[in-house]
Amino acid sequence: MNLATQVMSQEPYASAKRVFWIVDNGPSHRGQKAADRLTAAFPNTVMVHTRVHASWLNQVEIYFSAVQRKALSPNDLTDVTEVRDRLRAFEDRYNATAQPFQWRFTTSDLDDLLARLDRHTADHHEESSVAPAA
Repeated sequence: MNLATQVMSQEPYASAKRVFWIVDNGPSHRGQKAADRLTAAFPNTVMVHTRVHASWLNQVEIYFSAVQRKALSPNDLTDVTEVRDRLRAFEDRYNATAQPFQWRFTTSDLDDLLARLDRHTADHHEESSVAPAA
């Protein structure tokens, strides 16, 4: 919530119609209670959980996985200095060869998705405001 407060108190997020927080299923933000807590604090937020076992969607986890496989395996490091040196060498190699990711999700795709979400939200609101038949 500290990070959410820091972000949501700044523009353009504070006045945005809707801000999506995409989170994994970590214990601090798992489940509907976490989503409800965020929305209660910031009504323009929507918490979106990645699927369980979808760590491949999390860019930080992808990077850490590459570090583990390419810099820290085999785990034959003898001291912290060796860990530091190996991580710095990996960082230098990675930065020298990294290429921008070519996103295929366009602004038009985003507009379509947001329109579908608006329709879904409107449909859901209508369903919940209709009184049950007597």
